[in-house]
Amino acid sequence: MYLNCHSYYSLRYGTLTPEELLQLADRCEVQDLALTDVNNTSACMDFLRLAPKYKVRPVVGIDFRNGAQQCYVGLAKNQDGFAELAEHLSTHAHTDTPFEERAPRFRNAFVIYPFHTFKGHPEALASHEFIGVRLKDLDRLRFSPIRHHQKRLVLMQTVTFRTKKDFNAHRLLRAIDNNTLLSKLPKSEEGDPCDCMWTAPATRRLLNEYDFLWKHAQTLLRACDFTMRFGADQPHRNLHTYSGSTKQDVKLIRKLAHEGLAYRYPEPGLEILERMDKELTIIEEKDFVSYFLINWDITSYARSKGYFYVGRGSGANSIIAYLLRITDVDPIELDLYFERFINLYRQNPPDFDIDFSWTDRDDVTRYIFERFPHVTLLGAYVTFQYKAVVRELGKVFGLPKHEIDKLSDAQLRYDDLDHLGRLVLQYGALIQDFPNYLGIHAAGILISQEAIHRYSATFLPPKGYPTTHFDMVVAEDIGLYKFDILTQRGLSKIKDTLEVVRYN
Repeated sequence: MYLNCHSYYSLRYGTLTPEELLQLADRCEVQDLALTDVNNTSACMDFLRLAPKYKVRPVVGIDFRNGAQQCYVGLAKNQDGFAELAEHLSTHAHTDTPFEERAPRFRNAFVIYPFHTFKGHPEALASHEFIGVRLKDLDRLRFSPIRHHQKRLVLMQTVTFRTKKDFNAHRLLRAIDNNTLLSKLPKSEEGDPCDCMWTAPATRRLLNEYDFLWKHAQTLLRACDFTMRFGADQPHRNLHTYSGSTKQDVKLIRKLAHEGLAYRYPEPGLEILERMDKELTIIEEKDFVSYFLINWDITSYARSKGYFYVGRGSGANSIIAYLLRITDVDPIELDLYFERFINLYRQNPPDFDIDFSWTDRDDVTRYIFERFPHVTLLGAYVTFQYKAVVRELGKVFGLPKHEIDKLSDAQLRYDDLDHLGRLVLQYGALIQDFPNYLGIHAAGILISQEAIHRYSATFLPPKGYPTTHFDMVVAEDIGLYKFDILTQRGLSKIKDTLEVVRYN
């Protein structure tokens, strides 16, 4: 029945962490639960990972809304369905266009329209489309002609809050989002205080003769089956091959390594040859050949354009990286151990940090997006921090600037405050560390084997490149390892100096 549940990744709307939502389900003995954040997929992968811990069967989807107005809820039947939903959300986010009243014809996702805003005739709904009835809608349903179309009706009780305190925090978040005083926040911008979770027996007692709504909702949830493998025991999801063939990749990296010998070591000794062969064997066994070749491609492009770059990180311990000119650090001369970078027992992915001049980095990023399929920037969460949230709440409560400045002082004594000041600090402590909006990782770029929408929707920041809804922690947990393309101002100074010398 819980087809529409929100975490605090329903930005400036929800109040529960994904784990708190699962804990609530565990307490209410709810066995099937759908996470459908408002225009957001940030929590979906984490929700799938955490759910087995609470013996909850997870379903993921999206609550599609124009502002606070709910249009419809989409539930993914499988990973293909999740990709459909994520792509639909991304298309609207990238073009900044509102959702229409009717959803597109998804092949692998269910669509549920809210009963209280549904327009049209139930007979016009497709086989994957339904009308969601809340518990508070039951009295209205009794007098609606829609009640005669039982097969199209499901129970869709929204879950956003646990307690009145959560609802109050929600109202404050909505006031912040609307940049308005709490007293002037329109009711249309708020959720319903009844959007809470009930135990199964209590819910079925309330349904009475409408018990079929429960059964239909359970049927929908059981028809959804989206599972993922997480952690280090899974194959990575980065681009699997550079050339389109694993055998060709192995031949290419060995060819490039031998060509690099002539440049790096004109007269290589046995130690160098043995180290090269050992590293190549481990790189092939750990399935990181394409990772090396992609970094080689990026740095080769930089050299072709005359860009200065520095390859660093633990990758500097690799002689193969040195031979492919990804780095310029000789691990033999400096006695650096390759095992610090990659070994058969290390679970962490390899890590190359490549610095470019700030004047060249944008062009390198453009090249990567044009050169490879399924490229996205890596997202990051910008959270509410103490001073910022106190200032936002102070404005919401209508406090003058000098009082807000006073509240921003972390050394302030709680007992010295009036009622409003105490409320600001109480709710500030509750909202602190909530995600506020989506940002961009400082350097991370993902190059995945499959379309990124199979794991996340994307948004379009000012840089103009699609960016994931999840951060690097989630990315690594699902097997997507980032490429770090960074900026080093020192390289810009070197470039400027050399250009001056050439000019003179």
